[in-house]
Amino acid sequence: MSAAIDLPADELEAAAHDLEDADPEAILAWTYERFRRVAIVTSLQAGTIVLIDMASRLSSEVEVITLDTGRLPQETHDLIDEVRRRFRVRLHILTPDPGEVGSMTGEHGANLFYLSPELRNVCCDVRKTRPLARALAGYDAWVTGLRRGQASTRRDTPVVARDEVHGGIAKVAPLARWTNQDVWGHVRAHDLPRHALYARGYTSIGCAPCTRATRPGEDERAGRWWWEGDAPKECGLHAAPWRSGAGASTGAVTTARGTVR
Repeated sequence: MSAAIDLPADELEAAAHDLEDADPEAILAWTYERFRRVAIVTSLQAGTIVLIDMASRLSSEVEVITLDTGRLPQETHDLIDEVRRRFRVRLHILTPDPGEVGSMTGEHGANLFYLSPELRNVCCDVRKTRPLARALAGYDAWVTGLRRGQASTRRDTPVVARDEVHGGIAKVAPLARWTNQDVWGHVRAHDLPRHALYARGYTSIGCAPCTRATRPGEDERAGRWWWEGDAPKECGLHAAPWRSGAGASTGAVTTARGTVR
């Protein structure tokens, strides 16, 4: 096994090619064989619950990371407890830096995400992207539940790639080729825990103020930040992080309502 930081990008590209048609269990098996420290990163949605189930059958030392942003619905906290009971995994709950949150909300208010896409990205950055970046510094690879069919922004998701944003570690998406039906077929076949909000019409679940149920014909992530219209439905975890500066302060941001400080 070797750290991803020492693995050339072309070797990861070759692995992505070789694993393109592999099933998720085979991709996970390759990941745990190839890398010493692996984390499954989950927001407790169905796809990563499937991955936790598969990984727990492959390894007795599965590490799972989830983000408690401070704005999660109670149903997510309930599911965290259920995952702890069901699976023998090491579950790490990340929280944002209190100083960064205080600086952000002091400047822009607690509900800054409604003011503009720029400020929404600031909130996602402070509550999600930065805590994850700090945590992933200790890993060789991270596993995500990304699927190509979730949204147009994800249609080119590779099965495995070098994640330059997080220091060159490997980023693995075993479910990249799976459909929503594939995911739910596995959930039902293995009677896996499921988020209670799915029963209320949600198809993608994040922070409580930023997620609604989807409507017939909408893509899976249409319920995220719906007030932004056709803007990309991404928070920055799966793209280059939005940065407003090196410090905790977010600085001035221009919005539709003027300059906010």
